[in-house]
Amino acid sequence: MGLNIEEQKAVDRFRQEVVEPSMSKLVVLDFWAEWCGPCKALAPMLEKVAAEYADKGVVLKKVNVDEEQFIASQFQVQSIPTVYAMFQGRPVADLTSARSESQLKQALDQILAQLPLDPNADGAEGGPNDGMPDVEQLIAMGEQLLEAGENEKAVQLYSEIASAAPPEIASRPEIQSGLIRALLANGQQEQAQATFDALTDEQKADPAVAQAGAQLELAGEKVDDSELTALREKAQGGDMDARYAYAEAAFAARQRDAAADELLSMVEEDREWNEGAARTKLLQIFEAVGLEDPWVVATRRRLSKILFG
Repeated sequence: MGLNIEEQKAVDRFRQEVVEPSMSKLVVLDFWAEWCGPCKALAPMLEKVAAEYADKGVVLKKVNVDEEQFIASQFQVQSIPTVYAMFQGRPVADLTSARSESQLKQALDQILAQLPLDPNADGAEGGPNDGMPDVEQLIAMGEQLLEAGENEKAVQLYSEIASAAPPEIASRPEIQSGLIRALLANGQQEQAQATFDALTDEQKADPAVAQAGAQLELAGEKVDDSELTALREKAQGGDMDARYAYAEAAFAARQRDAAADELLSMVEEDREWNEGAARTKLLQIFEAVGLEDPWVVATRRRLSKILFG
């Protein structure tokens, strides 16, 4: 799926062994290892209960964390045994704390009462949303790769989704936004711009894509370290144009605190300078980062305090 060969094989195995059965059944997913004593103690109980609930549409699947480290990392498994209930490609409950038959059966009964299971289905056929949860999982994986700084892998993953998925899925704003942001983070600005330019006006108006577009626009001011240092020194002279140029470059260099501090100081000194350019740039930065981001919320408070006392 656009990852390295071993990771792609891991994703394919997980799709076939877990995701596909979960499209019509409730999968009890057990993360374990050979060396884990508690895992071996828990296994017979899981197998017994799963067998008793088989006619209700429950199946047990096991993931050896030593053999499937990539899959375990995507589920953020911190300790074992870890047990999830999976339905239609998504975890719907954490069953790790259910260590007795009665606890597990009670948890399964509660879950089954809320899910449209078909106990007689073999998982090979899906409904009208077949494949969608799998795509959701891949989108989440792409975001995790971006957060971890694995930008090249994120580009590969989003590119694969965009090229391999049906048009109605590939055009989804989360996928297009993810691809643009991944390309930007990987230093492929021209490709990111081309991807954005190819979208329709309706797609560009979506908040997720608009946010990626704002990041794309701000990335145009990126400079190398020596140029950034020179801009910082020039800005210290107090010239507003120089300060504005430094703030732009600082944000493009991922120094958003420095950029915000400079722009806020400019607004405080002369909010009307260049038709309110410093405030406008701050608002653009807020959009690029995301209006719900805690950093944006805090910085907006600082701006409001300057503007409204």
